[in-house]
Amino acid sequence: MNELATTSWADESVSFEEKVTKGRSGWSQRLWLFWSLLGPGLLALVGDNDAGGMLSYTVTGATFGISLFLPLVCCLAPLTYTVQEMSMRLAAVTQTAYTELLFRHFGRLWGFFSLVALLFANLMTLMTEFIGMTAGLTMLGLPLLTSTIVSFVLVVALAIFTGYWTKERLALLVGAFNIVFIVVAYLSNPDPAEIAKAFTTWNVPLEAQNVVMWFIVAAIGNAIAPWMIFFQSSATIDKGLTAKDLHLGRIDTMLGSIAQPIIAIAAILCGAALFAHLDSPDASNPAEIISALVPVTGQLGSTLFGLGLFNAGWLAAITISLSTSWTISGAFGWVRSLNNKIHEAPKFYAIYIGSLLLAAAAVLIPNLPLNYISVLTQVVAGILLIPMLVFLILLTNNRHLMGEYSNGRFLRVWSWVIVTILSSMAIGAIWQALMGG
Repeated sequence: MNELATTSWADESVSFEEKVTKGRSGWSQRLWLFWSLLGPGLLALVGDNDAGGMLSYTVTGATFGISLFLPLVCCLAPLTYTVQEMSMRLAAVTQTAYTELLFRHFGRLWGFFSLVALLFANLMTLMTEFIGMTAGLTMLGLPLLTSTIVSFVLVVALAIFTGYWTKERLALLVGAFNIVFIVVAYLSNPDPAEIAKAFTTWNVPLEAQNVVMWFIVAAIGNAIAPWMIFFQSSATIDKGLTAKDLHLGRIDTMLGSIAQPIIAIAAILCGAALFAHLDSPDASNPAEIISALVPVTGQLGSTLFGLGLFNAGWLAAITISLSTSWTISGAFGWVRSLNNKIHEAPKFYAIYIGSLLLAAAAVLIPNLPLNYISVLTQVVAGILLIPMLVFLILLTNNRHLMGEYSNGRFLRVWSWVIVTILSSMAIGAIWQALMGG
């Protein structure tokens, strides 16, 4: 195992906090610092509530009710925070992207394995983003082809803006619109007593027990997707966070870890409201779910859900395609910063646009089982996450690489517990499939 020639944990350069608060004081300084720290962690976690994820959560609610999965997504929050905090800390301390660290410390074989696995998972996930975006636009009366083109153009448009800061702020504003799912969940009139019961009983409907493990892995894959590790690593470096700014990165990641399950719970509640209305939600079209919400939430709720799907897909398409661009560019040593203009980093932006184009084209294939793809994508993500997480733990455990910022005793144990839990769930899902469940 090759060690990095240099480490940046001893770097005494000016911190991000000092840079953004220069010339400010009092409440102005605090508010500006809070607004400035929001970014990689929040975008990775809110972006993980993507169109495919929201469809998957909704299908989960329509299949199981609130029962098991409402408390499950809350329990996943500490796992999500742990994984993303390690990714942020690794990048801030080493100032080296996750992809480069994989190649340097584990060799070309595992480096390219991780690269190919991420690209496969990202392509599937990008397809679900266009599924959600086009479903929202077709609901408004646009043809599928027009909806796909409009979705593609809006995601690509981010590339024309200059600088990481501008692009990050725009992405955060897009992500804020995810609050519409909470509004739709409220319009579905959930029963507070049933919600409280879900947290005490954790029951699974008998008719759905043969597929429960797949949905559990899908929920895990949606809460902790592989692309999030790569995205937060590169975005942390691009933003300029260093070891001195770990407290800011942790606040940013914590806020995302809180927001993510809240939005997920809202989607499950929306799906649970359809529990008696959809016979086979995993095989239906997203537009059918949107239409099925009309008698439950009214036309307003249905329309807001469709717009929410579009918005969730829009944000996630941005973040996921960026993770692809950062990862491939990092593997080959190409210029790869959002602070560069298109002509300054042509390969980086070509990958960004090309991955979007490929996913958009795939969605136009006739007779695709769209909602099934959304759930399957999260299952694949949950399985592929395991080796990515093992590498992340080994790197953050490495005291020579991380210095005083390496994982402490508790985190070393807790991180391997997470790997054990995820591996057990994945094995259970595969076993269930082999047994014909």
